[in-house]
Amino acid sequence: MATEEDVRRLALALPETTEKPSYGTPGFRVEDRLFLRLRTDAEGWLVVFVADQGEKEALLASAPDRFHTTPHYDGHASVLVDLDAVDVDELSELITDAWRARAPVRVRQRFEAERDGDV
Repeated sequence: MATEEDVRRLALALPETTEKPSYGTPGFRVEDRLFLRLRTDAEGWLVVFVADQGEKEALLASAPDRFHTTPHYDGHASVLVDLDAVDVDELSELITDAWRARAPVRVRQRFEAERDGDV
C-alpha cells in the first residue's frame, strides 16, 4: 500500500519537479506541466498522466482493482490510481512514467543520460 507521503517523496525526487496546488489539491509539475495530482475529494486516489489513450486503456484493462476513470476524464490521457491497491515500486514506476510523458525533451534526455551513467 502506497501513501500520499510516498507520492510526494517520489515525485519531488524527479528533476525540475515542484509541488503546486491544482484544483485545490496537491499537484506535481515538471517545469509547470502537471503530471500528477492527489484528489482530496476521492481520498486515496491519485490522478496520473499517461502517454496517450492507448496506455490509459491498457492500464484500465490490466488492473481494474488499481486503475479507474470517471466520465470527467473521458478523452484525457490520465487514470486514477488507488493508492491502497499499489505498492511503492509500482507507484514509483507510474510516477516516473507520468513525469516522462510531460517533461520537456531536454529535461527528459538529461534525466535519462544521468540515469544511464552517460553524464
